[in-house]
Amino acid sequence: MRIAVVALGKIGLPLAVQFAASGHEVIGVDVSKATVDAVNGLTESYPHEAGLADGLRAARETGRLRATTEYGDAVPGADVVVVVVPLMVDDTTWEPDFTWMDDATASIAQHLTAGTLVSYETTLPVGTTRGRWKPMLEQGSGLAEGSDFHVAFSPERVLTGRVFADLRKYPKLIGGLTEAGAARARDFYEAVLEFDERPDLPRANGVWDLGTAEAAEMAKLAETTYRDVNIGLANQFALFAGSNGIDVYQVIEACNSQPFSHIHRPGIAVGGHCIPVYPRLYLTTDPDADIIRTARNLNASMPERLVSQAAGILGDLSGMKAVVLGASYRGGVKETAFSGVFPTVEALRSRGAEVRVHDPLYSDDELVALGFAPYGLGEQVDLAIVQTDHAAYRALEPAQLPGIRLLVDGRNATDAAAWTGTPRLVVGAG
Repeated sequence: MRIAVVALGKIGLPLAVQFAASGHEVIGVDVSKATVDAVNGLTESYPHEAGLADGLRAARETGRLRATTEYGDAVPGADVVVVVVPLMVDDTTWEPDFTWMDDATASIAQHLTAGTLVSYETTLPVGTTRGRWKPMLEQGSGLAEGSDFHVAFSPERVLTGRVFADLRKYPKLIGGLTEAGAARARDFYEAVLEFDERPDLPRANGVWDLGTAEAAEMAKLAETTYRDVNIGLANQFALFAGSNGIDVYQVIEACNSQPFSHIHRPGIAVGGHCIPVYPRLYLTTDPDADIIRTARNLNASMPERLVSQAAGILGDLSGMKAVVLGASYRGGVKETAFSGVFPTVEALRSRGAEVRVHDPLYSDDELVALGFAPYGLGEQVDLAIVQTDHAAYRALEPAQLPGIRLLVDGRNATDAAAWTGTPRLVVGAG
């Protein structure tokens, strides 16, 4: 097959490599010339993505993968066009901003040829594939969906750092606008993916047809929104436990020993491109989902709540030296999308603290570019807040933070025994 992958980001590039490794001709298209040049020049764009560097090198050496900025080079004659363009969400209104995806879809339509399957993998509000992309593609191409070309929705379900493993581990969900489109999507993904044996699943691992694009759209929103709501519940329990001398982690461990309880871990923030964003997309089509809105607001409030607790212990934070440990939204991942570092720093600054940031994955220059003053372990500090559960912080000791008066461990990542004699606040630890 000839496959076009639209947007060569942290998901699109591994997908392009995966398709090429399956023996197909892949042309990646991206509006960023720097991104295209990096792919063609074998520049390592995502060094923490396991297997990507070697996979990209192999795909380039075999000639099965190349990148371009021109849709007219990638789309005409393609058997399949896979779209993984980011969808932005307004942080205030929670409304989706389709600008980038609209532009990409219009460009695809301009060069679309008969016989092509267009598969959207970007997470979308329910109804978007049928109600927005189908008419846009038809109008721009002059072709009829369902006869001249086909459209399907098949959400990406992978995590940064383990994309290739997740492609094998999880069923590939698809939903077509027609039965013929669904059949094309099934044939395509079965040709480019291999799946692990999963005896724990109710049916064989592989491509799962959910019947409609709307069902596939909802499945992706539901599985990620579940996690946000679950974390919100865990945070609610943690706030109560912490104010009543109860260790919520023992409570959660006890609850989860029973097979019908799956309470997640509480924490200072929920970050990343998915969990804090997709509940907002769901709410755009189901505004009466109060439980989802409440959980999202509670999770978003956690940085302010923990900084407020710190101020309750230390008093006025004005002039105090504070460090936020971890810029990344998740341990071991060099990515700051919706990271809790931003509201944590803001909450400290609003109280007059002198705030600096440390992260073992980021250089000082990179932290400065993010708007932070960098901190080096061993420098004087009054207050430290663990925002990211990096492995390096598990062995953190007071001696590394001279003058420390309070450690706020927002991830319960540090060793309590190492902090004997130094105040240590852990959400929900009593």
